[in-house]
Amino acid sequence: MAERIEAARKVVNRPLTLTEKILYAHLYEGLAGKAYKKGVSYVDFNPDRVAMQDATAQMALLQFMQAGKEKVAVPSTVHCDHLIQAKVGAKEDLETAVITNREVYDFLASVSNKYGIGFWKPGAGIIHQVVLENYAFPGGMMIGTDSHTVNAGGLGMIAIGVGGADAVDVMAGMPWELKFPKLIGVKLTGKLSGWTSAKDVILKVAGILTVKGGTGAIVEYFGEGAQNISCTGKGTICNMGAEIGATTSIFGYGEKMAEYLRGTGRAEVANEANKIKDHLNGDPEVYANPEKYFNQVIEINLSELEPHINGPFTPDLATPVSKFAEAVKENGWPQKLEVGLIGSCTNSSYEDISRAASLAQQAIDKNLEVKSEYTVTPGSEQVRYTVDRDGYLNVFEKIGGVVLANACGPCIGQWARHNADKGEKNSIMTSFNRNFAKRADGNPNTHAFVASPDMVTAFAIAGDLTFNPMKDHLINKDGEKVKLDEPMGIELPIKGFDVEDAGYQAPAEDGSSAEVSVDPISDRLQILTPFKAWDGENYKGLKLLLKAKGKCTTDHISMAGPWLRFRGHLDNISNNMLIGAVNFYNEETNKVKNQVSEEYAPVPDTARAYKAAGFGSIVIGDENYGEGSSREHAAMEPRNLGVKVVLVRSFARIHETNLKKQGMLGLTFVNKEDYDKVREDDNIDILGLKSFAPGKQLTVVLNHADGIQEEFPVNHTYNENQIEWFKAGSALNLIKRQNK
Repeated sequence: MAERIEAARKVVNRPLTLTEKILYAHLYEGLAGKAYKKGVSYVDFNPDRVAMQDATAQMALLQFMQAGKEKVAVPSTVHCDHLIQAKVGAKEDLETAVITNREVYDFLASVSNKYGIGFWKPGAGIIHQVVLENYAFPGGMMIGTDSHTVNAGGLGMIAIGVGGADAVDVMAGMPWELKFPKLIGVKLTGKLSGWTSAKDVILKVAGILTVKGGTGAIVEYFGEGAQNISCTGKGTICNMGAEIGATTSIFGYGEKMAEYLRGTGRAEVANEANKIKDHLNGDPEVYANPEKYFNQVIEINLSELEPHINGPFTPDLATPVSKFAEAVKENGWPQKLEVGLIGSCTNSSYEDISRAASLAQQAIDKNLEVKSEYTVTPGSEQVRYTVDRDGYLNVFEKIGGVVLANACGPCIGQWARHNADKGEKNSIMTSFNRNFAKRADGNPNTHAFVASPDMVTAFAIAGDLTFNPMKDHLINKDGEKVKLDEPMGIELPIKGFDVEDAGYQAPAEDGSSAEVSVDPISDRLQILTPFKAWDGENYKGLKLLLKAKGKCTTDHISMAGPWLRFRGHLDNISNNMLIGAVNFYNEETNKVKNQVSEEYAPVPDTARAYKAAGFGSIVIGDENYGEGSSREHAAMEPRNLGVKVVLVRSFARIHETNLKKQGMLGLTFVNKEDYDKVREDDNIDILGLKSFAPGKQLTVVLNHADGIQEEFPVNHTYNENQIEWFKAGSALNLIKRQNK
């Protein structure tokens, strides 16, 4: 690493940020031969490892099976955390999931065994917590098929969420391409104390940068305040950095990381990191004059930072607790808190659980009635076993809390919440990361707020969103006025972590004889058929499938929840394509005009009708199209149903890359007002494809039903290699061709 950083320093010819050190140390070419331009240069990297969760691993591994490789080229793991539905409690829900998802788990276990992939069984924990405990290391580079892969930045790693096709590239030994990111520096001064926790740092940053302010950038945290935050607290901050659109976030190496590495049985990693600790932080000159080295600098004094509550419906609507009651009343948000939910990949560390438990214990000691329902989602079996051993789970159960399985659960819509189908207006508060409408329980009227586990627990005790735990009193069962004391927590267990069965299954040394079977009549798994290559012609007469209005996340494009069961079956899951997107013309969801029948119909049905009739189609989108989860299904489904082009005002990073990987044409308006020119019954041409080249605009022609034509230029970000993906029909097609 030292040699690679020294080579980078010579070509860049200035002090380096930590981000730049790690990126230059992982160049596919080896030693840096030139400096790359931030936000401009496309660069090939060589990540150290790949992590996949079960919902996305299905499609990633189905693709990898087509790549012609005998074994993965880098250490890779699969984690079964997304398919377990939260309904009753940990034991029952896990047993149900194992039965319900047996064919998927068997497929993932067998394909992992065959290709040398580590397999974490259902119940082992949430991918990001398990990675932090076992695999993340300072100065490393990892990609993962989940947008919250960025969690590993808390242990000084460049960890980036990608689509499954990117994971296939790396597992196949190919370079992984990324536009060299811009850099946002966040200087943290002071020290967290009292009610304020690490979660409040990212809640504040989200309020400053908004859901797209970090797009195309890596956020690097530094300063005295950064060093003082626990390793898992750093993970929390990096985890939710996905909500500002950041490529990833990272902290420099320090004593807190060393303590965590030793506490999780990796003293040898800490010892090695200590030998090169200067390389695992930005250069002193960078942090002394950050404005010279970062594209943007934010400064936050942790000593003055208030706890925040973000939401509802978007993770960047940040409100300090001192102003939250006023906001609740002004906006007419439901004042009664129905459910408080703590845990998830964002906040399920030993420290998080112990701080929340200190408040739950106060409710018991001060004879308070807990007014809201309350759930706890441990992040891993190691954390669950240890906090159970130390008595914390018992404390939660005493206040009526329900301990859920070590899985994603309600955070990703895997929550069988009672009465959610009634659509009643209500409020919940979570320590999760996302709170888009319908995400947790499918109810569009659920107002979901995001806060630290401490705040969630305090508000659940009160059951009232106008309560301020920092200053307000509560009336206990004896009619006495009592006040909650500040939460108290422990970063790492005094008696160390412990676990009986972590849930890990190692692959076969030689998997050449291992069988991977997929039932041809399965409705959950489907062997992939390669997409067709481009025919060399301009796109003519594309039918407008949908003009999406406003926010259109990957949840809108390919919902999770009950649809997770079809993540390994492309054609079946395509039946959820864009059913959550709002149609510009009637402001309804899943109701678009079929230009052939002249009738309104569901989006997937209309796309299938166009495809069957031999027409390609196009989707028009608004700003930050495809924000949210990394799920590549949101790109594969349109490709499967005949959509050729997605033309938007702006893209979220991962989704734009996913479209390119699948051989789609992702375009942006040069003039954003041209969005308004598109009519409901347009047939659309895309011209200039025969001379498709990096930086060269294409032309869109709108053929209106009244015979009038309008045309305008559109931009794209395809480089030469990505244009080859397009021509081949997909990146995977190109890999297969190169492997022959």
